[in-house]
Amino acid sequence: MPAPDFSLIGKVARQLTQTPAYAAATGARASLLSVAASSYGWKSDDDDLTQPTGFDPEAARLFEAVVEGAFLVANADGEFDDTEQAAFKHVVVTACGGAVAERQVSALLADLHDQLGEDGMGKRIQMVARTITREDHAREVLRISSLLAHVSGGVSPVEREVLDKLAAEFKLAGAAVEQAIEEAAHALDE
Repeated sequence: MPAPDFSLIGKVARQLTQTPAYAAATGARASLLSVAASSYGWKSDDDDLTQPTGFDPEAARLFEAVVEGAFLVANADGEFDDTEQAAFKHVVVTACGGAVAERQVSALLADLHDQLGEDGMGKRIQMVARTITREDHAREVLRISSLLAHVSGGVSPVEREVLDKLAAEFKLAGAAVEQAIEEAAHALDE
């Protein structure tokens, strides 16, 4: 992979905080990633501690599923090297606006790597689809995954295949993937 373009990484991170174009009519004010991150960020590293008021386990699971969807796309070619991981982590942490610590994203990526190794791509796609049950959330996973794919040079054919498989599991029309890729490309061209 070529060295990441840090101006592009900044653009991707900013776009991940924005409301997707298709959601403007719903009154959404932020991206699913940043909204779910606020709850995930409350998650303690010490499971013995009582979670603070405001912790929403469903939102935390949603955050993990959104990140996993993008992680699966990033791993489509079977390679997710240190440079890609660092860029991915930086973009997610930045997009979350401090709600999620870098150590939390690092731990989540390590868990996702282990799960992908144990279960394989097909099963992990199914697991993401079990958590992402709303159409707007499914579209947001595709958008976020497409934006993060641009960090490593755009959506490659194998990444597109994973996006198509996610869309199929979400029971979205094939146009949803094209729309997500086009929205990501358009947003980054601005």
